Amino acid sequence: MSRGAYVMHLGSVPYTEAWELQRALAGAVSQGAIPDTVLFLEHPPVITLGRRAGDEELHVPPGADVEIVESDRGGRSTYHGPGQLVCYPILDLRRHGQDVRKYCRDLERSIVGTLDAFGLRGETIEGLTGVWLTPPPRKIASIGVHISRWVTTHGYALNVDLDPAPFTEWITACGLEDAAFTSVAAELGRPVTVDEARPHAVAAFSESFELGFEDLPAEDGAGLWPQPIHERALAKPVSGIRSGTASGVEQVAAQE
Repeated sequence: MSRGAYVMHLGSVPYTEAWELQRALAGAVSQGAIPDTVLFLEHPPVITLGRRAGDEELHVPPGADVEIVESDRGGRSTYHGPGQLVCYPILDLRRHGQDVRKYCRDLERSIVGTLDAFGLRGETIEGLTGVWLTPPPRKIASIGVHISRWVTTHGYALNVDLDPAPFTEWITACGLEDAAFTSVAAELGRPVTVDEARPHAVAAFSESFELGFEDLPAEDGAGLWPQPIHERALAKPVSGIRSGTASGVEQVAAQE
């Protein structure tokens, strides 16, 4: 039986603004004020550094038009940019088994399901998170999450149609030397828009986590400010969601 949840399609949102929204929604989900909420969006060019990232991973050329942000997610460095579908699930894992490893595997499964819709066979590799195509191994999606009081933030990024050069020329992505990166468009040999990929991603996520989605519309553009969407979410009546303070320790799962 599917559990009710919100899904939001936000278009292009700067990384720090999306992070602020995630934290606001995480507080509401933790308190039981709103159900699980999943964000789908894109970012302007940004390099994010997870808790295990080191300075040696950065080799951004002078004049590169990219923001660099230190993040509280697990893992090391990665790149986000237009043409990449980013999914930020704000889930209460007390409703999903309270198992961090299972959560990461379910995220991978949802990515694999998205790729299936394009006839691509996504795979996981022992000892690494994320999703790859083989042979030869080439990474198409990364995962990096933060979990506090059993509520998740951050999530996954699927390369739909973007130049993979920043993953190797600007950073040592995920700390992996000599890793190859690819995209849905590169594999299919044709342009693929994020809008084309998004419905498949929503359906695959819904199946992986047994969630029935209700759209929570955003305003034009990013749709978050000056009227934050979380205020609108909190204003909506929600039935069947228990209240109370969440319990559980802070945990960080790696992005590799």
